[in-house]
Amino acid sequence: MDAKDILGLPKTPFSSSQEKKSRPPKEPQRKPDGVSREVYALTGGVGMAPLMPTVEASHLKRRPAAEKEKVTWQWLPFTSSARTDNLQLYHWVRVVNGVQPTGDYQFAKYNKKVDILKYTDEEYEKYLVDPAWSREETDQLFELSERFDLRFIVIADRFPATRSVEDLKSRYYSVTQALLIARARSFDEVSGNSSLKEAYDAAHETERKRALSALLSRTKQQERKDAEILAEAKRIMESRAASKNADEARVPSSSDNALVPVEDVSPMSSTHPSLTHPYTAANSSIPNSLRMLRVYLRTHALDQMVQAASASAGLRIIKRVDQTLQDLGVNLKPKVPTKAVCVEHLELRNEILTLLNLQKQLQNKEAEVSANRESSFTEAPNTPMRSNRDIDRPFVPDTVVFAGERTVKRDHKRKSTGRFIDAPPSPPQSKRPRKLKGSD
Repeated sequence: MDAKDILGLPKTPFSSSQEKKSRPPKEPQRKPDGVSREVYALTGGVGMAPLMPTVEASHLKRRPAAEKEKVTWQWLPFTSSARTDNLQLYHWVRVVNGVQPTGDYQFAKYNKKVDILKYTDEEYEKYLVDPAWSREETDQLFELSERFDLRFIVIADRFPATRSVEDLKSRYYSVTQALLIARARSFDEVSGNSSLKEAYDAAHETERKRALSALLSRTKQQERKDAEILAEAKRIMESRAASKNADEARVPSSSDNALVPVEDVSPMSSTHPSLTHPYTAANSSIPNSLRMLRVYLRTHALDQMVQAASASAGLRIIKRVDQTLQDLGVNLKPKVPTKAVCVEHLELRNEILTLLNLQKQLQNKEAEVSANRESSFTEAPNTPMRSNRDIDRPFVPDTVVFAGERTVKRDHKRKSTGRFIDAPPSPPQSKRPRKLKGSD
């Protein structure tokens, strides 16, 4: 029995339209070449998505048709504005579509002229007179300088008198400087001029050329000998540097007693702190890692030097040193940490440590003296202490006390091992004297 029997419906099969339509089987797609299996599985088996959206070519802007250029090379004449003789020369020129280029010569822009100062007769007589130079020679020098653009090698070759290149340069630059200073309303106007900022030194230039000539004229034997001398000098410098580093490495071991920590000073110690030179203390405080460096940050190096110098002291002593520096108005870190300032700062710290050590030793010595003083009172009880001498006592003559009693009391005091202040006080003298016993 089913639902149709309960409802009384006829048992007729479903119509063909109501039957479930069967789907056609999918044709398996082949994985395209060049695509990994993992990437192809991520696409769902439908293939790779396009990297760029597909756009129809009709929607794109068309490129304008380029005009065809006809390029030829022609042998044409040209003139240059850099020349004053109107010389006409020829060269090959690139011509596009038959249009010849116009304008000035393209290399004429590199023609730079030097501004040569001119002087009058009055200025020469007032500022430029030199006993070693005549007026005619000075005029010829400035004329050739303008003609050859300060190429003094060419000027010396063309100069009528026998003058060296250094003499020509010295005369030209001295005249130029004198004219600039004489014509300027204030020195600030010409302070930026190169002729005044970098004055020409003829003696230095002569010595430089002589040394260069001697260097270039050496023979092979001289070059070999100079190389041997330089190698020997380098070896000597390296050996000296190695010995210096070895000496500096031995400095900390020899100066361990320079800084005695305050906590380690015993009360019975009688050693005295040794004082070291500030530069020795500074060198001994430099760590080996910094000593090997040629350039380092000095503020960082100063901190390491201070830590190395205070390594033997405790944290409390370091705080006392910092507090002393603040009381003296000295910065814990120098504002300008040069080498001299750092050495003086380390010297001051070492002196403060020495002062604290001396103060601690002084306290220990005072405690030792007071302990010795108390022990001396214990050994000699007949010598009353100052505190006991200050106590007011009534004066009692010796006749009141029996001789035997005084003797017994004194013997009792001598036999006692306690301190004088621990002995029982003497009975008051106003009471009746006790009776003598047989033992007395």
